[in-house]
Amino acid sequence: MEQETQELRRVGLKVTHPRMRILQIFEEDGIHHLTAEDVYKKLLAYQEDIGLATVYRVLTQFEAAGILVKHNFEGGQAVYELDRGQHHDHMIDVDSGKVIEFVSEEIEKLQHQIAASHGYVIEDHSLVLYVRPKSRSK
Repeated sequence: MEQETQELRRVGLKVTHPRMRILQIFEEDGIHHLTAEDVYKKLLAYQEDIGLATVYRVLTQFEAAGILVKHNFEGGQAVYELDRGQHHDHMIDVDSGKVIEFVSEEIEKLQHQIAASHGYVIEDHSLVLYVRPKSRSK
């Protein structure tokens, strides 16, 4: 609880119950990418009286403050994840919608080489691979 309080104060946000609970949901073990509806359902499961509009408002505030990163993956809803400052890329299972994070130094190096060969330097990038399990590929 103290960690969440410090995180909110560090980014200049007032410590409120909805902000604390939503931040705690993102910090739970094993949870990486959540939609606003996912967060709302978890709050309902914890019997929290926090409305969906409040969830959207807090997620927007957290994104603006640099606590969360928002992703708009093709064909799906926006998902949010904690911004821990470590770059990674994503794979999206097109059948289930599952989001898989991965890091590849080879891919990172190749992207920089490609940009340089065209006379550019990468400022930022996002790589998303849309995948299907081999057993169900067409």
